[in-house]
Amino acid sequence: MMDKVNIAKLVMLLAHAFAGWMLCAAIIGIGFQVTTVETTLIAHAMGVPIIFALIAFMYFKGFNYTTPLQTALVFLAFAILMDFFVIALLVQKSFTMFASVLGTWIPFALIFASTYVTGLLTRRANAHS
Repeated sequence: MMDKVNIAKLVMLLAHAFAGWMLCAAIIGIGFQVTTVETTLIAHAMGVPIIFALIAFMYFKGFNYTTPLQTALVFLAFAILMDFFVIALLVQKSFTMFASVLGTWIPFALIFASTYVTGLLTRRANAHS
């Protein structure tokens, strides 16, 4: 059974994942209102690693409860689950978004990669300071 400390740590980790996902969702939401779908998806793919690197950096500097691999997996799983249940099922009522390599699969890979690399670099910098 999880104690209150572990639940608080999990909530903090998920709050960071949620913040990253929301910022990426904002790129999509705003982009669809002001430009083409293709331009929006390119901006999203460019923004994802920047957003998640910054979120991961803040998480590792301030909390650092999980390893870089664990954090990258949680951030990725959170984004996949939110995209599946919230965006595909509730908003779009379709799974067509998952057919888009640029719109879905590249961003998922970038969430994992940017979080993992940021975690490794942040931990290395902390170890040398």
